[in-house]
Amino acid sequence: MANPIPNLFRFPELKDRILFTLFILLIYRIGAHITAPGVNLSALQAQFGQLEGTLFGVYDMFVGGGLSRATIFALGIMPYISAAIIFQLLAAVSPTIEKLQKEGEEGRKKLTQWTRYSTVALCLAQSYGYSVFVSSIEGAVVNPGFMFTFTTVLALTVGGTFIMWLGEQITEHGIGNGMSLLIFFSIIEGFPGAVVRTWEALMIGEIGVMAMAALLAVIIGVTAAVVSMTMGARQVPVQIPRKVVGRGRVQEGQKSFVPLRVNAAGVMPIIFAQSFIIVPGTLAAFTSAGFIGELAELFQPGNWLYYGTYGILTVFFTYFYTAIIFNPVDLAENLKKQGAFVPGVKPGARTAEYIDRILTRVTLPGSIYLALVALLPFWIFDIFNIQTFFFGGTGLLICVGVGLDTVQRAQQHLLLRHYDGFMKKGRVKVRGRQRYM
Repeated sequence: MANPIPNLFRFPELKDRILFTLFILLIYRIGAHITAPGVNLSALQAQFGQLEGTLFGVYDMFVGGGLSRATIFALGIMPYISAAIIFQLLAAVSPTIEKLQKEGEEGRKKLTQWTRYSTVALCLAQSYGYSVFVSSIEGAVVNPGFMFTFTTVLALTVGGTFIMWLGEQITEHGIGNGMSLLIFFSIIEGFPGAVVRTWEALMIGEIGVMAMAALLAVIIGVTAAVVSMTMGARQVPVQIPRKVVGRGRVQEGQKSFVPLRVNAAGVMPIIFAQSFIIVPGTLAAFTSAGFIGELAELFQPGNWLYYGTYGILTVFFTYFYTAIIFNPVDLAENLKKQGAFVPGVKPGARTAEYIDRILTRVTLPGSIYLALVALLPFWIFDIFNIQTFFFGGTGLLICVGVGLDTVQRAQQHLLLRHYDGFMKKGRVKVRGRQRYM
């Protein structure tokens, strides 16, 4: 299994899952190019050209340009992701949601249902806001009024709900996490066009050959570093004592470990930090007078105040989100219930303190790494004077994380089939009974 790629289509089950995933993604990309009725695309895209770097521009990246094209899939999977994040954050302050998270499969089903309902509500609110925004652009709507608002809200809400269903179908019948794959393909959708524009800039001399070679080397090195940091983890050793099970049978003790990931928060700290840092620019896109205009000037890329604030916010939200999704007390209690313990540390509160101390230390380099990844594209563009290449910290982290997760799930399917074949080959009959050799 050194090279699993040739085996991907060898097993019927895995082949069907991959083809099903590709079919769903094809439907998603087709819908992402169907324009909602009553929209003048030329006027809308002219306005969006001025909103690059604002909240609208960031959202447009996550939905594969559907927002700037006013497609029926303009909202993308983001309403569902937002609803899931809301419930994840509420678990820290709501005992009811926290209890549902600990109830196992039944609790997860109820939370999933609540997330679906919240997704529909967010789709209604966001589609209405989008219709008002498009109507405010001169010439962007053919016949503004109630009917345009109604049809836009209906089309975008149905589209957002349908995308949620597509993502769930990929997760259940395909390969990988459906919601993540939809964002992944929305981000890389702009990659071919950006490469073509960069090549054209190289051909006409806007970008030098040496600058392009250095840029490609930096991008390859950063991508390799992101892969390493995404997979990096601090392994906390755990000892499981031997037990007496059945009729005096002794089960030997086992040594295991609990992995504490260097980047446990994933890409969420950058998204949170980006959402805060682009607020002044977003407000200035509609009104640049007075204090808002001055604030937007201060928080522009290329300004060290922008870079410093962005980095500090990323570090802060890394610790914040890690504290939300990882509870050392719950982990210590689960280890205690299983009879497991960390060597040299008393079970219970002492174990929780020990894990929390390690997690705090591990998160520091992870948060600094996230801040550097978030800021590196700005520095690269400033140094090489390149504004057309498709390279961003948020998109890179999402693509690497989703890609690694999908590859690991495919390898798990291959490993399962590999062991199934091994067990079938090793099954022999001894005195009328089946045994495994």
